[in-house]
Amino acid sequence: MQGALFNHLKSGSTTVCRAWLVRRADAVVFGFTDHDQDLSFDGATFRARSGLTAKALQLATGLSVDNSEAAGALSDDALTEADIAAGRYDAAEVTVWLVNWADVSERSVLFRGSFGEISRKGGAFRVELRGLAEKLNVVQGRAFVPDCAAQLGDRACGVDLSLPGHRVDTTVQGIVSLREIAVPDDPTLPANWFAGGRIRVLSGAAAGLSVTIESERVDGDLRRFHLWHALPVGVAVGDAVTLEVGCDGLARTCQVKFGNFLNFRGFPTIPGESWLRGPVRADR
Repeated sequence: MQGALFNHLKSGSTTVCRAWLVRRADAVVFGFTDHDQDLSFDGATFRARSGLTAKALQLATGLSVDNSEAAGALSDDALTEADIAAGRYDAAEVTVWLVNWADVSERSVLFRGSFGEISRKGGAFRVELRGLAEKLNVVQGRAFVPDCAAQLGDRACGVDLSLPGHRVDTTVQGIVSLREIAVPDDPTLPANWFAGGRIRVLSGAAAGLSVTIESERVDGDLRRFHLWHALPVGVAVGDAVTLEVGCDGLARTCQVKFGNFLNFRGFPTIPGESWLRGPVRADR
């Protein structure tokens, strides 16, 4: 804890509050405080009367996971029902300060972490806070499986997604449901070119959201996509989207579609489980 704030707390007459900074994956930032007036520091404004409250933070030493909960009211200009339902706050970064509201230079970080599970009910929300040590629970190591373990375009894969046809900017031309949309067809691209890829929405109510493409089919001058799950926010005709080429992780796809077999991160000849169910033969 910083010396100035520590001395202020020792004085016995304190003017402290908590300030929260929430940074979403799309770089949108919101500030909140439980003080009755707005605060500003580090280039951010922390809004009062936001309805955001929290249980006492459980701060642990060592590698124990810090955890707590935050709760608040949904509002039209801050944390909205639509944004939470759309997943815009999933894994959002959170920093909490203890601040002397009479002199905001006297402050200390209480918590750093991210949003966990979010629940909504009756115009309010409740969110689990996960500390930085939560990332240590992620399983590490390489799995020996037939399919490629790399993500298309990452360092292990090496495919250049900036090549023509690997990312295509276009617009929505037809909507059947939140799981089926259509865009103008590009006849120079093979059938099922985007199956297994992603569609990213660039404008409109669903801007910033993305969904994996389950399958595609050409219908006249349109290319129709069936999505793995429905977009949480509806798209409209004319919304700008980016299509990303798909990869099913198979060795033949890596070789034929991308010419990238030297970087294939799977083991296509590894024995499957069928040999375990085979008949037992005695050696002769």
